[in-house]
Amino acid sequence: MAKKKSVSKDDIITWYMDYVLEHDANPKTVFAFAKMNNFDEAKFYEYFTSFETIEKGIFEAFFSNSIHALEKSEDYKIFDARNKLLSFYYTFFENLTANRSYVKHVLDKYKKDFKGLKILSGLKKHYTNYVSELGIQMLDVKQEQLEKIQDNALKESAWFQLLLTMKFWLDDTSASFEKTDIYIEKSVNTTFDVLDIAPLKSVIDLGKFLFKERFHSN
Repeated sequence: MAKKKSVSKDDIITWYMDYVLEHDANPKTVFAFAKMNNFDEAKFYEYFTSFETIEKGIFEAFFSNSIHALEKSEDYKIFDARNKLLSFYYTFFENLTANRSYVKHVLDKYKKDFKGLKILSGLKKHYTNYVSELGIQMLDVKQEQLEKIQDNALKESAWFQLLLTMKFWLDDTSASFEKTDIYIEKSVNTTFDVLDIAPLKSVIDLGKFLFKERFHSN
């Protein structure tokens, strides 16, 4: 039988996920995996260097597929940062749910602590960059070093929140994962309420005013 000539990155990801679920293990070698799916081993290395990079690529694909779906929506384009992040969460977790058997298989063994999990490193990079570009209003500190600290703190807290939500979703036994939807709404809204700097700005402005009044009166 002639080997497949047209093999895409998505094809290899799909075959890999199917293999893992059917055999409850990774393929033994790239050669055996390619032979089983009737394509040249060299095709594999056009997209990936190992099975570990496929696993990383799968979670990155969940992210990129979610973003591509959102960008097709005219409503999403005019949303504020809060509603864009909420929309991302709902779309991302729909993608995870559509592939729940695989995701649960891969992550269940790391449930106690997958914060530093290598297969999520690509997802973290894409997601934290996305959060950074949402235009979430932060304090205008006017110092480059402090701005970097503030931006890094935002990225790390956003990533931690996503991990907590993934853990919650893995354990969720409610119908249609309704509890996860509620958790997403409450956690994202709470985060933005905490980040809401308008009240803090008012306090700072009042403090500056009182300082100036006292300084000039003296």
